[in-house]
Amino acid sequence: MAENYVLFTDSACDIHPDKLAEWNVKMLPLAFLFTDTNVEQKDHDEPIGEFYKSMRAGRVAKTSCVNEDAFENAFTEILEAGQDILYLGLSGGLSVTPDNAKKVAERLAKKYPDRKIEAIDSLSASAGEGLFVYLAVKNRDAGMTLEENAEALRKEIPHVCHWFTVEDLVYLKRGGRVSAATALLGTALNVKPVLHVDNEGHLIKMTQVHGRKKSIKTLAEKLGQTIRPDSPIFISNADCLEDAEMLKDIIKNECGMDVTLITSIGSVIGAHAGPGTLALFFMGKER
Repeated sequence: MAENYVLFTDSACDIHPDKLAEWNVKMLPLAFLFTDTNVEQKDHDEPIGEFYKSMRAGRVAKTSCVNEDAFENAFTEILEAGQDILYLGLSGGLSVTPDNAKKVAERLAKKYPDRKIEAIDSLSASAGEGLFVYLAVKNRDAGMTLEENAEALRKEIPHVCHWFTVEDLVYLKRGGRVSAATALLGTALNVKPVLHVDNEGHLIKMTQVHGRKKSIKTLAEKLGQTIRPDSPIFISNADCLEDAEMLKDIIKNECGMDVTLITSIGSVIGAHAGPGTLALFFMGKER
């Protein structure tokens, strides 16, 4: 390692804690609760299959950010141990989590003037944020200093491509992404939206197609149109692993590329996107 610094992220990156440990990356979890119990749980507390089973049964989940106290406690421990911090967070277009991290980083930079602490809003979500963390790991392991890594990552933010499709429009309706009429009509006609995360880190609808298989194929088409050579490819899925494997095969057979990692969408992202969400992430010419 080129320098004594810690890579840090949050659970919205949808990289399993065991994989983050393998990458030597620390993480703080966001939280969720089901509205019928109001018992707060941390991301990864509940087996993900059980979480999506509850959602399919009609339970409604709400989420909450990582607060400033949690960041302050976690960051202080690292700084007190004589290490520096590079934090990579969920899109500020979707959560106040990275803003909380930045506020704490600014305070602690004054308290620990001999230490370095950087907090970057990835403007990404789910395994798009995870891909951003993966790039940071590769940079660190290649010998980049904290400053070099942070500078390289900021340049890559506009190139982290996110493409999503969902199984049921009701969850997007709850989040205000589609109207009630659109959700009702789309469900009746088996219309599936294809969405992406824009340059400001917001999830927006780009197009819609008829049928699940067509929506999955459309994700692969988007990759073929804009992916950079030698880009990592991540897929995340909300309890639809067979569809993730189908997308992986389409990318291999039609684009001649191998998928780097398939992950599960965690409870916090899944609460908004819903079971059956399938997402594709890669580095492109533009988002």
